[in-house]
Amino acid sequence: MKLPVIKQVQRTCTVEEIETAIKVLEATSEAASLKEEETNVIGELISNFCGALEVHQMIADGMPEKEAGNAFMKKVLGSIDINR
Repeated sequence: MKLPVIKQVQRTCTVEEIETAIKVLEATSEAASLKEEETNVIGELISNFCGALEVHQMIADGMPEKEAGNAFMKKVLGSIDINR
């Protein structure tokens, strides 16, 4: 996930637009002709768009934009198990 991408999507797209993009990407990812690296790129985009939705929600709940982005990334980093 890349915070600059998440912020760009969150700032320029509505929740509905992001949800539609996620659906399109999910459907596209099921194409049998895709190569692994193409599927990985689509997965990364979906992850960033889902992050943008979460940041949208935090802002809607009253959190300032910068704080929402930082809180989201802390949540992501906190969920990564570095001891694997």
